[in-house]
Amino acid sequence: MKFAFYPGCVSRGGCPELYPSAVAVAQKVGLDLQELTGASCTGAGVLQESNLFLGDCLNARTFAMAERLGLPILTICSTCQGVMAQARYRLQDEGYRQKVNAVLADEGLVYKGTVEVKHLLWVLVEDIGLEKIRSMVVRPLTGLRVAPFYGCYIVRPSKVLGYDEHAERLQALERLIEALGGEPVDFPGKTRCCGFPILTINERNSVAMVAKHTWDAKERGADAMVTPCPLCHLNLDGYQVKAMGYLKDRIDLPILHLPQLVGLALGIDPKTLRLGRHLIAVAPVLDKLGKVAVKA
Repeated sequence: MKFAFYPGCVSRGGCPELYPSAVAVAQKVGLDLQELTGASCTGAGVLQESNLFLGDCLNARTFAMAERLGLPILTICSTCQGVMAQARYRLQDEGYRQKVNAVLADEGLVYKGTVEVKHLLWVLVEDIGLEKIRSMVVRPLTGLRVAPFYGCYIVRPSKVLGYDEHAERLQALERLIEALGGEPVDFPGKTRCCGFPILTINERNSVAMVAKHTWDAKERGADAMVTPCPLCHLNLDGYQVKAMGYLKDRIDLPILHLPQLVGLALGIDPKTLRLGRHLIAVAPVLDKLGKVAVKA
């Protein structure tokens, strides 16, 4: 199964542990990734607020590069997934696409409107399949209670993200946690904003959102939280200490990137998954899994 790989900026910047863990999982499950090394930033929704056309040109440029390879795009960033899905939806309009292609022509690129963009979460659940994933587990997450945190960009707007055609995406994280042997922990904030988008203009409210989500999950018995979004990870892990100050209580909930959780169950070395880079220690998760025998 071959994909044009779009890792996004944060997987090598703010969360450099994400890129190697995603590549290790891809190799383990048999995904052939051809990285789009010259691709543009998606604009992360921020650029689009001031110049939507420029944002769509940047994403159409990436789409054209993938089309030239004849491959669908795989991303490991929910924000990239959401922004590219919205651009792709607007670019279905042929007249609008022609205007965008006039800009791309300087690089000899043209976007024909055929590219598919899929997050690693969806590829694992829909293309590889939960039964196949379950058969590959060598270190089952038995006894580990994991709170799924989707965030915003991979669930809204549902129309452009394919939820009408793929209703299973609403529970993809929960079903994947189960396939890995873990127990999903439901909590009210799992599809709400993590607070990252307002961090620089209203840190107090952003930290309060981190406190609310992590405390709610912890109160319901979660040992860890998993997210497919590196920006959510930045906030939920990086600002959890401040959130504890806000609550005046301990939380200490480890936040795992999606490929880190999958990689643990598939037997990938924690060092390869860069689990030591988190601000909230992951050691309690490893201690709990250490009590579970690794299958031969």
